[in-house]
Amino acid sequence: MKMTLSDKRAKNMAQVLRGPHASHCLLAPMLLSVTCIASLGQAVSTTSSEVAADHRPTMELTLPKALELASKHNRHLLLAGLATKEAEEKRIIVRSEYFPHVRNESTALYLTALEGVVIPAGGLAHSPGTGLIPPAPIEIDQGQRDTFTSGTGLIQPLTQLLTVRAGVRAATADVEIAKLTAKDNENSIALLVHKLYFGILIRQLQFDAAQASIQTGAILEEESEQSVTAGSALELAKLQSHAALLYLKQASLTNELAIADLTMQLDDVLGLSLGTRLKLDPDSLGEASALPSAEDAMTALKRHNPKILSAQQDVEKARAGITAARDAYIPNISGLARYSYQSGIPFLEHNFGTFGGSVTYDLYDGGARGAKLKTAKVQFHAAELELAQTEADLSIQMAALYDELRRLEQSVEVAAEALTVKQEAARISEQRMRENAALASENARNHAEAIVAQASLLEARLDLRLVQDQVCQLLGQPPQ
Repeated sequence: MKMTLSDKRAKNMAQVLRGPHASHCLLAPMLLSVTCIASLGQAVSTTSSEVAADHRPTMELTLPKALELASKHNRHLLLAGLATKEAEEKRIIVRSEYFPHVRNESTALYLTALEGVVIPAGGLAHSPGTGLIPPAPIEIDQGQRDTFTSGTGLIQPLTQLLTVRAGVRAATADVEIAKLTAKDNENSIALLVHKLYFGILIRQLQFDAAQASIQTGAILEEESEQSVTAGSALELAKLQSHAALLYLKQASLTNELAIADLTMQLDDVLGLSLGTRLKLDPDSLGEASALPSAEDAMTALKRHNPKILSAQQDVEKARAGITAARDAYIPNISGLARYSYQSGIPFLEHNFGTFGGSVTYDLYDGGARGAKLKTAKVQFHAAELELAQTEADLSIQMAALYDELRRLEQSVEVAAEALTVKQEAARISEQRMRENAALASENARNHAEAIVAQASLLEARLDLRLVQDQVCQLLGQPPQ
């Protein structure tokens, strides 16, 4: 008896999985078989919806290429980069208060009336020899009706530099927070790319397994039909087999819709046009980064996690706020210098300079300074509590991830053992079928169950890889 297509695929997959390096590689054996499995239900999986969607753009995508596209085109990462630039420019604005302020002020005025100097007749001299000097009253205008002044002055804050220094500290903390947020977003997007990429691969293998189950259901339905026709089975058996086949088709459609949904999400994350069809390469996943022990991970968490480092910067920013609130009690002392030019103003040289200083101090402000200082202290204590809570939350999350790692490692072992059992059952049923000791439906069912077990093993291994990536993210490392 000739081997069916599913028999050949199952045999090839069994040979791959039983290779000499199967026990040493985490993902390669299962992922190499995705391409083999994909061809199993090719005739069945070519649905009308896929034919109608052939006009959509298609892209061959490896995992490293997906990560590169996300880092360049993801809108969340672009916004985070802009936020960092904005924070840096705001720090420059605050630092500018350290330097003198040079300002020019110019005015042009027209005076409607001038105060003049009147010299009455004989105001200068009155003698018989000279007579009246001046002989008649003289009016001397003071200045001109058209006046112009222009002065360039320099003001250097002195005691205000203490407040400026606190502001620069706060602005620097904002820059660091923006950078850490951008880094955390980058790691989160990389993790999301891994999650969607793995999800599509799993769903594709589950779809192929569903197609193999549909083929098995079709054979069972055909055998039930023959049994009913021969009178060895009731009509109910035929209906039950047909209902089971419909459930399998429904599961296949569910997987197909899930693949389309995950693909749409991945298109959006990578900045591609929505609807772009993706051909994923299961051989491009590489291996997960080596993880530290649970104890070392807890220590590294507080040193490298972006959220914890950001919370520490919030504490520093709040501490600078307290310093600025205290500096408000110091008088504002500034040095100033000005060089001026005037035209039309009496009793002044056209060019003159002024030098000096100024002191300002609020004698009473209604308690505003005291309230601001108390507010700054409250914000400082709140930032400290937020830091402690963030460290506690992430420590719990890290401990939970390491517990999940141990559970998933056991799950991978169980799934691998189950696959071995299912493959052996498929081999025995194939041999029994050659000896006419088993029905075709039994052979097809055993091979379909082997494919389902293979999908389960792939899912367990990729779930393990995803948890490893989550640990890397918590440690401030981008998932590879």
